[in-house]
Amino acid sequence: MVCSKNDTALDFKIPVVIVSRSSGLKIFEAMDGAKKVEMQLYSPNKAAFDGAIPFLWLMAVSTTACAAVWTAVVVGEEEKKAPSGDGEGDQEAAKPEEPEIVELQAETAFVFVIVSSCVLLFLFFFNSIWSAWLMVGLFCLGGLQGLHFLASTLIVRACKKCGDTKIKLPAVGNVTAVTLVVLPIALFIVIMWATHQTSPFAWVGQNLMGIGMMILVLQIVQMPNIKVASALLISAFLYDIFWVFISPLIFKKSVMITVAKGTDNGPSLPMVLKMPKEFDVWNGYDMIGFGDILFPGLLVAFSFRYDRTHGKGVANGYFPYVMIGYAFGLSFTYVGLYLMKSGQPALLYLVPCTLGTIAALGAQRGELSQLWNAKA
Repeated sequence: MVCSKNDTALDFKIPVVIVSRSSGLKIFEAMDGAKKVEMQLYSPNKAAFDGAIPFLWLMAVSTTACAAVWTAVVVGEEEKKAPSGDGEGDQEAAKPEEPEIVELQAETAFVFVIVSSCVLLFLFFFNSIWSAWLMVGLFCLGGLQGLHFLASTLIVRACKKCGDTKIKLPAVGNVTAVTLVVLPIALFIVIMWATHQTSPFAWVGQNLMGIGMMILVLQIVQMPNIKVASALLISAFLYDIFWVFISPLIFKKSVMITVAKGTDNGPSLPMVLKMPKEFDVWNGYDMIGFGDILFPGLLVAFSFRYDRTHGKGVANGYFPYVMIGYAFGLSFTYVGLYLMKSGQPALLYLVPCTLGTIAALGAQRGELSQLWNAKA
């Protein structure tokens, strides 16, 4: 509120009330038909403890650990090997279970910084409804693939014969029975989420789609060694810090936080896992970005593969320690969020706690050179 130039009064007594969108819709609904609505206003204290954070922490840590061990534990070692038998049908049945692997290179780090920065600036300067819906559409596509991958892999793991049963469809060809069952269900979940994003329970569908998509990505994209991991994670570390803390000095506001909030009259960008603040009278959500799981998750998955290919156990391996480092790094993120009362780039804490852990442990064991040039 702006005062007129000659207004020198200091004692303002104008009540201002802020209500959430969901509460506002309830008020408008109650006022339909010119009905009289009475409201009692109060100013509650913000809860000292955010009960959503432990659940969000557990969700992120579980997703990272699950993605790392997925192939070995869920798919099974025997599924990775070529099936016995001379028939072509046996070979075709195994193909869907083993997605094509994309191995990252050190140059990927520079490509990531350039492409991600361009996308972020595009969304910042063209922060419109159509750009937000474009991101929603891409998320729906990725979520559909992720849900299908998770469900079909679990079903085939429980019933191996289900993956061999195929049905020939016109204009499509042979399709497994699992796909015919799982794909419509996954599509239903995606459509329901896309059309009910403002629902109080939309976060459930978003989390399911997001977790499925991230686990699928971490099966396809892999790091060969910590040389590539260092290049990518340090680049992501600097990228996160720049666009959260330094960008306000150039663009007058934090580019990353502005993009994450989305438009006022359009959908928010769904590139986060979220949990409602049930213990907070002001409502809202706690969130963690997909990048805060995917980037450290690549290193966690590498450490698990490295331990298995080199015959390492829990005591002399790297996976348990890197996983513990990720858990502590995420905890430090929430401590920093509580102490500083402002948005924190999670990779500021996660990168030192994961990359630093495996590098320090490798140096202490005399295996740093092997980790640096490993092929896991």
